[in-house]
Amino acid sequence: MRFCNLPRPGTRDEIRVWHDDPEAVPRIASLLRLLLDQDRRGRDVVVLCIGTDRSTGDSLGPLVGRQLARLNLPGVIVIGTLDHPVHATNLRDTLEEMAKTCAGLPVIAVDACLGPAENVGSITLGRGPLKPGAGVNKALPPVGDLFITGTVNVGGALEYLVLQNTRLSLVMRMAETIAAGVAAALADASRATSSGRLKDGNRPSSAGSVRTMEDRFRPTARTQGEARGGL
Repeated sequence: MRFCNLPRPGTRDEIRVWHDDPEAVPRIASLLRLLLDQDRRGRDVVVLCIGTDRSTGDSLGPLVGRQLARLNLPGVIVIGTLDHPVHATNLRDTLEEMAKTCAGLPVIAVDACLGPAENVGSITLGRGPLKPGAGVNKALPPVGDLFITGTVNVGGALEYLVLQNTRLSLVMRMAETIAAGVAAALADASRATSSGRLKDGNRPSSAGSVRTMEDRFRPTARTQGEARGGL
């Protein structure tokens, strides 16, 4: 969770779309496909969805992760779902595990954010890491090579209360748009990657990689911080 302002033009490859724009999904897919062509180079892709199902506003990431995990896209590793969320309490441990099992793979980080009232309902995609926790004054390590954020509510004061009182309807619709855009980009990229691997005589990535990684990153016990609903 971070506080989002409008991007400064020319600072990086970045777009902002509205979740209910008919062109939102193809625009997300188009830029993500372009950025992945530069970063992927035949490798699997990790989608790290950050947030918690214990807070309506911060459930955007796990909702996106749940939808993507159900698709079982080849060559796509989804970490962070409603059943096994990645949040402030376990983020560092998750990143340590990723360093061992996903080293060198491009990472797309997905998270909710707070921002100005006029930005609520918008989705931002670009190059660079996320800084989770910034919107609620938590110091967490930056994550990801590419980022996708959804501005779910107004920031600036009483962030935890704002997150708890965010409309689930909005978060669900934003998650559906993000997941559809990511899936469209990664499905195309997966087909191209698999085709290239077949030409080289190698087997394409298994569609079961999502479930395997989900089991690997499953928390062994709920920590005290998570029990309190840490973000």
